[in-house]
Amino acid sequence: MKRLASLRVSPLCLGGNVFGWTADRDTSEQILDAFVAGGGNFIDTADVYSAWVPGHPGGESERIIGGWLQRRGSHSDLVIATKVAKHPTHRGLRPSNLRICLDGSRRRLGIDTIDLYYAHEDDPSVPVAEWVGAFDQMIREGSIRHYGLSNFSADRIREVLAVAEAEGLAKPVALQPEYSLVHRADVEAGGLAELAADQGLGLVCYFPLAAGFLTGKYRELSDIHGPRAARVKHAATDEGFAVVSELVDIANELGVEPASVALAWVAGRPGVTAPIASASSPEQVEALLAGVELKLSRSDSARLKKVSAPFS
Repeated sequence: MKRLASLRVSPLCLGGNVFGWTADRDTSEQILDAFVAGGGNFIDTADVYSAWVPGHPGGESERIIGGWLQRRGSHSDLVIATKVAKHPTHRGLRPSNLRICLDGSRRRLGIDTIDLYYAHEDDPSVPVAEWVGAFDQMIREGSIRHYGLSNFSADRIREVLAVAEAEGLAKPVALQPEYSLVHRADVEAGGLAELAADQGLGLVCYFPLAAGFLTGKYRELSDIHGPRAARVKHAATDEGFAVVSELVDIANELGVEPASVALAWVAGRPGVTAPIASASSPEQVEALLAGVELKLSRSDSARLKKVSAPFS
């Protein structure tokens, strides 16, 4: 387990973005069961999951997790994270909107206190002191334990920290940026890794498998199809396929899955608390859990760093 503020979290966070989308309720619950059985306790979702599916209003993932928690009977051994600000009918960080969304997430999840509540994206239209004050109030009343920032630039994070310090308000404890072998720039060149280290913030990174591109199943453009195709194609360049080829070679040499190698690389980067990875079947969970236990050699890490340099 790793420490994230007052929370103890597994080194892998299970992503709930597929629940109610590419994984139905029964499959989602089997995935959750497999994750916990394998030692995981950190689960991530958002109120917007999966509003991009026709006919879905959002909150589908939270409802599935909530139903699973209810049937499980206890969640004291788990850390539940969800996010606010991107719901299509409740977008933004206005304090009144935050309250509506918080109540909705707690109701769907069936829990009184959300362990980690992220601002899912920045909202420049609302003064920082207003929405940070709203998060501070949520913590003081016991509705959430901590809050974090997802998809924020380093400059805006510094502003949030400065405002919280000046106003005597609670500070964020975690950052959730995109980070993978084919998306390194935000964390590295963008300064998020350095900022997180300086300020003691956890890095909980999403898309470490680049929406499945780094699992090894896509070796050429014609392989890419299905509901995640649009996202996967962002990485489907000559440079991206070179990364996949190197991943597959290293995985074959080590006798593990390419996904495990890709996760091991992210999990081993300085300051990373946990990568967030999702599974569309319970059988995929084992490779995800294995990834955060795998320790890459200096030689293998150097090979991956070199081939992924175009994305740094």
